[in-house]
Amino acid sequence: MLNNHSGRSNGSARNPIHAFDEDTIHALRIDEGEVARAVAALAEQSPPPHAPRLVKALAAIDLTTLSSDDTPERVKALCAKARQPLRPEVQAVLGCEGITTAAVCVYHAFIGTALEALAGTSIPVAAVSAGFPHGLSPLRARILEVEESVAAGASEIDIVIDRSKALAGNWQGVYDEVRAFRQACGAAHMKAIIGAGDLGTLTNVAKASVVCMMAGADFIKTSTGKEAINATPRFALVMARMIGVWLKTTGYKVGFKPAGGISKAKDALLYQAMMQDVLGEEWLEPPLFRIGASSLLADIVAQLEKA
Repeated sequence: MLNNHSGRSNGSARNPIHAFDEDTIHALRIDEGEVARAVAALAEQSPPPHAPRLVKALAAIDLTTLSSDDTPERVKALCAKARQPLRPEVQAVLGCEGITTAAVCVYHAFIGTALEALAGTSIPVAAVSAGFPHGLSPLRARILEVEESVAAGASEIDIVIDRSKALAGNWQGVYDEVRAFRQACGAAHMKAIIGAGDLGTLTNVAKASVVCMMAGADFIKTSTGKEAINATPRFALVMARMIGVWLKTTGYKVGFKPAGGISKAKDALLYQAMMQDVLGEEWLEPPLFRIGASSLLADIVAQLEKA
C-alpha cells in the first residue's frame, strides 16, 4: 500500500513517479448515488457569479483550439486573447491589471506559432499528445510525439490514456504507458487525460485517476473534449476526492483540469466551489486548477464587463 504521510505536504515539490500498487487500485469503489447527492448539494450551495471568482476562473483557463481546420492565423488570434482577455479599462476597474489566461493549448503543429505569438509573456504553451484524442497509435509513436512536442518548446503536455486498457481492467498497462509519457516529458509538466466519459463507471474514473497519479501525473484531466460525454460535476467530484486521498497518503499535490463542454461562467464557478470544498483555496489557482475551454472566455468576459 502507499505510504501514509497523514496530510504532510511536500510544498511545491512535483509529484514523482511512484511504484504501481495493484492492491490500492483493486480496493477502490465509488458509490454513484452518494456522488450524485453530493454534487446536487454542492450545486445548491454554489455562489452566484461575482467578479473576484470570475477573475480567478479566467486566469485558470487553458485557452484551447483543437479543430481539424486550425490555421496559424486562428492560433495567433487565440494567443492575442490569452495575452489580453480583458480590455485595459475593465482590468483597471476590477484591479486585475496584466491578467492573462493560464496557458494556450494547441496541436503539435502549432507550438512554434503559439510560442512566437506569446513571446515576452509568461503564458506557457500546452500541446496535446500521445495519440490524442484516442491514444490508440503505437506506443513508440506516442512517446516520440511527447518528446517532439517538448523539443519544440511546449512546457506542458496533455497526454491521453488508452481507454481500452482501462475498460479491460489492465491498470498495469495504463500505468506503464503513462509512466513512459511522464519520463518523455522531462521537465515539462504532464496533464493526464483519463477520458472519463468513456470509462463507464465512476469507480473506473477513480481508478484511472489514481493510476495516473502513481505514474507521475502533475494534473489529472477529465476529457479530451472529443468524447460523447466530457467534463461533468460527477467526474470532477470523484477526481478531486482522489487528489485529496493522494495528498493525504503521499504528501504530494496534483492539479485538476475539467475540459470539454464548459462554456458558461456558472459552470466554471461550480467547479471552483467543488475544488474549494474538497481540496481548499489553493486549488483555485492556476498551479493546481485549470479549465480547458475555448468559448468559456467570452462568457466570463461578458459577465465581468457587466460587473
